[in-house]
Amino acid sequence: MTFQDLNLSTQLLNALDDLEFKIPTPIQEQAFSPVMSGKDVVGIAQTGTGKTYAYMLPILRMLKYSIQQNPRVLVLVPTRELVVQVVDEIEKLSTYINVRVSGVYGGTNINTQKQVVSQGLDIVVATPGRLYDLAVSRALQLKSIQKLVIDEVDVMMDLGFRHQLMNIFDILPRQRQNIMFSATMTEEVERIISEIFVNPQKVSIAKSGTPLENIKQYGYRVANFYTKVNLLEHLLDNEEEFQKTLLFVANKRMADRLFDRFERTFPDQCAVIHSNKTQNYRLRSIEQFESGEHRILIATDVMARGLDIDDISHVINVDTPEYPENYMHRIGRTGRAQKKGVSLVLTTEKEKDALDAIEDLMEMNVELLGFPVSVEISEELTPEEQPKVKEIYNPHKRPNDDEAGAAFHEKKEKNRKVNQGGKYRREIAKKYKKPKTRGDKTFNLKHKKRKKK
Repeated sequence: MTFQDLNLSTQLLNALDDLEFKIPTPIQEQAFSPVMSGKDVVGIAQTGTGKTYAYMLPILRMLKYSIQQNPRVLVLVPTRELVVQVVDEIEKLSTYINVRVSGVYGGTNINTQKQVVSQGLDIVVATPGRLYDLAVSRALQLKSIQKLVIDEVDVMMDLGFRHQLMNIFDILPRQRQNIMFSATMTEEVERIISEIFVNPQKVSIAKSGTPLENIKQYGYRVANFYTKVNLLEHLLDNEEEFQKTLLFVANKRMADRLFDRFERTFPDQCAVIHSNKTQNYRLRSIEQFESGEHRILIATDVMARGLDIDDISHVINVDTPEYPENYMHRIGRTGRAQKKGVSLVLTTEKEKDALDAIEDLMEMNVELLGFPVSVEISEELTPEEQPKVKEIYNPHKRPNDDEAGAAFHEKKEKNRKVNQGGKYRREIAKKYKKPKTRGDKTFNLKHKKRKKK
């Protein structure tokens, strides 16, 4: 089947020709009719199989020209970078269609986004937090939403967006079409579907957690973090093989630690991205990596979902992710659009259980490679890896140093004041031989006049 066989308009076909897309992927082909039908749809397909076009092509096919101010299509995504990417993809598809689309996300000036929204939109792509802020301030009216698309809903649950999502669902019109696409299905996502969706039609191209066949997966058993760094320097030294490498780490501290080391080892070849970086810095890092200016990008899981960067040769999991679904999304950054890719996962003894959980989800084993003899096994440990020393029971030590204890000395006599009420004021007046208030002064003047008479 080609795109010509789908019920697409001439304008959409022309846009696809410009993009040189001829044959739809399985998810694009099978999701087209269910989305066009207006029913609620839940799509499961591996990362990198074109899920964005799977829901946008039928939506754009049905979206009629309108001059109304309020948007009719809402696309919710978990990260700012994904907002930018989805807006870009929609603009490519709507080259020959008069469609107003914009993205709203946190980390930028909300007043600028209010001005854009006030000019009128057909499609709004948003992160939950910023969308709710705009809706509460009434800068963005959601009463005309006909279609709601939730992309990568599982990561929204991981990031704690459930409360905001439920608030958004409450202010959306009840009569709407709900569409959701993801590569993995968690219990939390199943709960959202049961609460929000009405008899959804499921389009499943692959079982949840099935990796793409064109991604080769390998692993190394490593002693600790700094041994991982030594191994990475050994591997990345081969610039011909590791042409465009994306490294995932567990947290921001680890990302900065690794970036500082690689700045010395691979000067001007490395970039870093995590949630503490400004939006402009994050977008610039992605652009430099995508263009080839930098061949190494270090990222936290903020980059693991949905982002489509061409020709990533390797994805390296510097840590073994605790949640197996995160591993699936990470390795999905390579091997996209039917190209071949390689993923590596570095596992310490403490992370072995996490690797077992990943293999259980995929129903396959990750091939372990022999540790290179030339790589030094480091003795240095990160603060997180250092063993915590437990003190033997000390009855004389308070259980909590921050807890306030008894005063270490008695108060001085002059500080032991007791509230004496009105009598105290009279004693002060008697002591200093002068009135303390205006009332006393008036009383004293009258008393002196009486004496004179």
